[in-house]
Amino acid sequence: MAELTISGGTHSILKDDYASEWMGIEVLALDDGHATIRMTLRQEMLNGFGMAHGGMIFAFGDTAFALACNPARPSPAEEGSITVASGVDINFLKPAFRGQVLTAVANRRASTGRSGLYDIQIYAADPGAGAPAPPQTAPARSVPAATVPGELPADIAAAGELIAEFRGRSRTISKK
Repeated sequence: MAELTISGGTHSILKDDYASEWMGIEVLALDDGHATIRMTLRQEMLNGFGMAHGGMIFAFGDTAFALACNPARPSPAEEGSITVASGVDINFLKPAFRGQVLTAVANRRASTGRSGLYDIQIYAADPGAGAPAPPQTAPARSVPAATVPGELPADIAAAGELIAEFRGRSRTISKK
């Protein structure tokens, strides 16, 4: 099962997430309103043109979005609710290919009441081309560097080329 360990605990959103498990998603960084994840493109994730299927890129970005929207350790007040997508847009900028390592960096841009706005950048790098050192939240900052408009973390180049921009709109609802 795809899991994120945080000080001995796991992120509840991944507990029964069979899609993320199948995709081989690895969670690299997680903070309030931020998530960074990684996966490697496999043969069965490609379309008939031999490039990443758009649905795979979308699902990957959607997982980063969900992790950024939902706290890893919900407070007692948050335990009765979940945050889901109310709408999304994705722009595919470049293709990605088998064996490339994808990194998604999700950041909350705005939040008011039960609604939020998130931007997710998806990058592709060839294996061994710096992919093992993906962008992460700097521990000394309370706000991830990528949340500052126009500013990206210094190690973003390790993630490769920008291949897609995903924008998600969220809504917090009660669990049923």
